[in-house]
Amino acid sequence: MHAYRSHTCAELNKAHVGETVRLSGWVHRVRDHGGVLFIDLRDHYGITQVLADSDSPAFAAIEKLRAEYVIRVEGRVKARDASLVNPKIPTGEIEVYVTAMDVLGPAEELPMPVFGEVDYPEETRLTYRFLDLRRDKLHQNMMLRSNVVRSLRNRMWDQGFNEFQTPIITASSPEGARDFLVPSRLHPGKFYALPQAPQQFKQLIMVAGFDRYFQIAPCFRDEDPRADRSPTDFYQLDVEMSFVEQEDVFAAVQPVIQGVFEEFGGGRTVHADWPRIAYRDALKWYGSDKPDLRNPIRMQDVSEHFRGSGFGIFAKLLENEGTEVRAIPAPTGGSRKFCDRMNAFAQKEGLPGMGYIFWREAEDGSGMEPAGPIAKAIGPERTEAIRTQLGLGMGDAVFFLGGKPEAFEAVAGRARNEIGRELGLTEQDCFRFAWIVDFPMFEKTDEGKIDFSHNPFSMPQGGMEALNGDPLKVLAYQYDLACNGYELISGGIRNHKPEIMFKAFEIAGYPASEVENRFGGMVKAFRYGAPPHGGCAAGIDRMVMLLADEQNIREVIMFPMNQRAEDLLMGAPSEPTNEQLRELRLRVVPKEA
Repeated sequence: MHAYRSHTCAELNKAHVGETVRLSGWVHRVRDHGGVLFIDLRDHYGITQVLADSDSPAFAAIEKLRAEYVIRVEGRVKARDASLVNPKIPTGEIEVYVTAMDVLGPAEELPMPVFGEVDYPEETRLTYRFLDLRRDKLHQNMMLRSNVVRSLRNRMWDQGFNEFQTPIITASSPEGARDFLVPSRLHPGKFYALPQAPQQFKQLIMVAGFDRYFQIAPCFRDEDPRADRSPTDFYQLDVEMSFVEQEDVFAAVQPVIQGVFEEFGGGRTVHADWPRIAYRDALKWYGSDKPDLRNPIRMQDVSEHFRGSGFGIFAKLLENEGTEVRAIPAPTGGSRKFCDRMNAFAQKEGLPGMGYIFWREAEDGSGMEPAGPIAKAIGPERTEAIRTQLGLGMGDAVFFLGGKPEAFEAVAGRARNEIGRELGLTEQDCFRFAWIVDFPMFEKTDEGKIDFSHNPFSMPQGGMEALNGDPLKVLAYQYDLACNGYELISGGIRNHKPEIMFKAFEIAGYPASEVENRFGGMVKAFRYGAPPHGGCAAGIDRMVMLLADEQNIREVIMFPMNQRAEDLLMGAPSEPTNEQLRELRLRVVPKEA
């Protein structure tokens, strides 16, 4: 018999009754039933109930056990009485009567419980992450992650892709976030960077003549943390293809992502219709470039109904260039109580409120009538035109926001989501995907400068000719995949022509010399025959978060950082020794008081 176990804690069943077995694992729970001790023994695979009474040679030793001791037991498999069978676990029909027990690893008093799903402070959970990971829910999340990665790999190979690895130590690259810099000992005063993404390398792989690349790639970005984003590092399914257009990338990626969601979605519906929505329309209709399409509400521009109207706030607003009024339809939301609640929501978001109209039964029984201060201000004709445009009726409502779209779109999007949830309009137990396309190539910064809006390596639609016009009107072959309100994939068709690349960077304020200096390897490669190519990257952490139905990405990462980008278990970041600093010829400047 093996030194530690003849079976795992999930293997034994009625067929093993009468056998002598050996099991090893953690003491999950100890129960004393009046002279009979029951232990739920747990390992990676499951739980087996073991027991000992006063006749067992191991009884005295078992009495001293505490939760999370690691033990080895030997004993006989017995069938449970029919009334005591536990159908929830694979070993629920049997138990093991212990004849010998050894402690393999004693446990001190626990700083947090492992049994059950007690909500403990995050600081404690991350400091003792090895204990946190023993909890069943987190254990299952990590196994889900492992299986998702395996499935992604298999599906990519099945699609004709080849897996290649790219460097972890490289040069700095503008990917839209801060780099983590690594000082060079051999080249004092110079620094490497941890890659924000394998962007340049995967493009070079295409130039080198490999056709379909993928990688489960670690990426490093010094970012402010969010619930759906790690502040330091993350993993992505990185993809690149040669001789492709946008639709070719979509066709290659959809079966992979859809297949994974069908495999691990737990029975939730995975909609196969992935619409293409222009970036500008996504903002107009949903107030977000990662819309949650489970919510059927689509916002509309109703500015014309308020121009010159009796509602002075909007009428005056619309006299200014670049302003508009958007409507958020709220089917079945036609009550003053609901409208007041949504008004309070807008005020919490920092707005004065949201104007509204709702339609109810007329008090005189003559049919439907509009209600609310806006309806009175703009009159019945304009009110009816709004109702007709939005397709609303009795018992429905509509909310209004006005101003420059960039100032209110994000709040409008959150209000849309809140209305959908409150009214039960948002579809449950499903995944809805959409490709967001036609992203702007450039944007104006707060300082009034022109900068890249997204990936600087995307091909501008219209090529060089487009770059000779208004840069803020240039669209890129850049796309994202949204799922249930999250960005799951980002990608683009790449700019593989040096002259177009130089022009694009020039518009964003990078002279040719800086482009040569920072991207010399890629520019050089493009001069020696570069194929048209494109690809994308899917966030694995976020994908697993959706599949696990978690709200925080740290619940699906084995050893995550906290909100302040600290590793509480390993003590990172830490201060370097003087010897390390001397070797790297670095000096730490004290923080100003």
